[in-house]
Amino acid sequence: MASAAAAQDHPMSFFITSVNPGNGADLGGIEGADAHCTALAEAAGSTGQTWAAYLSTSTENARDRIGTGPWYNAKGEEVAASVEDLHSEENNLSKTASIDETGAIINGRGDSPNRHDILTGSDGRGMLVGDACMDWTSTAADGSAMVGHHDRTGGGDNPTSWNAAHGSRGCSLENLQSTGGDGLFYCFATN
Repeated sequence: MASAAAAQDHPMSFFITSVNPGNGADLGGIEGADAHCTALAEAAGSTGQTWAAYLSTSTENARDRIGTGPWYNAKGEEVAASVEDLHSEENNLSKTASIDETGAIINGRGDSPNRHDILTGSDGRGMLVGDACMDWTSTAADGSAMVGHHDRTGGGDNPTSWNAAHGSRGCSLENLQSTGGDGLFYCFATN
């Protein structure tokens, strides 16, 4: 267990959003997603950092948006030392380490409701897959975005992948919820 001193030694630099901004995969584009990360972090008392959503777009891959690491959760636990570590089996991402900005565990497979599908639009290396719900501006039922499983379990082509488990059923909040998501996404401090 991380102590309060450890959390102070390592300020939060990684979290899963506790809530969707309100419109499914239409996050207001990448700028809206970054602003949501910043607002949640600041509301949780984390100031003085630049936050970026781990989301790929047609102009930028998620892995290139998030800085160089290391990254720590709200409990001061290191989740990854570097971009390469993050995209390897060496990361420390799990249901208990991939927590929200307040330190709360996000419901996973077996919990009700299941919220383990985390939006990324990325493949396992953090590169764009598909159109990511039109670069995070669409709620279309016929759209899709790649999601990962924060609890590293479930179905899909890569059920244990934190960032590339399967495509979403659509881009609306209802579509995302129907397959075990809630329109949540990962946030990383870039500095």
